[in-house]
Amino acid sequence: MKKWKIDRIISVATLVTSALALFLVLKKPQPVAQPQPPAVAAANAQSFQTKVQQLDQPKEAGQPPAEVRLNSDEVSAALMQAASTIPASAMQAAAGSDLPSTVPSSPDAAIAPGEPEVKDYQVNFDGDVARGQFVTKIGGKDVYVTLAGHLGSKDGYATFDPTEFKVGDLNVPVSLVNDALQKRLGEQKDRLKLPDNVGDMKVENGQLVMTQK
Repeated sequence: MKKWKIDRIISVATLVTSALALFLVLKKPQPVAQPQPPAVAAANAQSFQTKVQQLDQPKEAGQPPAEVRLNSDEVSAALMQAASTIPASAMQAAAGSDLPSTVPSSPDAAIAPGEPEVKDYQVNFDGDVARGQFVTKIGGKDVYVTLAGHLGSKDGYATFDPTEFKVGDLNVPVSLVNDALQKRLGEQKDRLKLPDNVGDMKVENGQLVMTQK
């Protein structure tokens, strides 16, 4: 009888935990950035393009490479403007069309192959950390994915070292997904190649810093 009661308690606890995890996965988290009015977004997207074009200017003899600094509003606006044409980014690679309805049980479950539908990009830079948030469809429902980490470059390719991973409002240990994420990024290495005019990229003092090659 005592064993039956313990098993019953464990079963109920498991059910409650699963329901809580499902609720947190489907819950809308706090946004990482505020939505931009259309006119403001258009201006920020234009500012992004203008700054990036500075890297195309030839270097003058004896002068250091050009450097541009982009704030999160400019990057978010550029991503949203180009959302219908740009390739999947590191953030897309971190989202899988087969994300489970509760906390992922393995890295492969959290980061599945395929091209998920991704929309509503938001980007925020805090110190040297880049934080992105976007929406993907899972089982016909909108699920928010938040990913944060250190953005950098190596040998002409962008790199990403995650420090935070959330599905909905549920925190997922980075150790659970990092190996699968890095594998996925490796499979899409051609998409992470920096433009020919960019030699280095990093987040510093709340801005994306791009240095001319």
